[in-house]
Amino acid sequence: MSERVVTAHIPDDLAREVDRLAGQMDRPRGWIVKEALTRYVELERKRHAMTLEGLADVDAGRVVEHADIEAWAARVTNPKRRKQR
Repeated sequence: MSERVVTAHIPDDLAREVDRLAGQMDRPRGWIVKEALTRYVELERKRHAMTLEGLADVDAGRVVEHADIEAWAARVTNPKRRKQR
């Protein structure tokens, strides 16, 4: 896999935290940054896919009314209502 250098300016406290983690894990700073970026990019990729999936559900009419969600939440958070089901 080819690699590229990417430069970013980060706050001092974040840089210190990266240094601390690198020392704690006995890894180079670059490894910590690469790991963090990899996880962030994957999380954002999944979040985007889920957003598109949700929008497709809305377009297809697969929705739940707000009042139904409120009623469900009230049953879940109120033990007395849960017993009446």
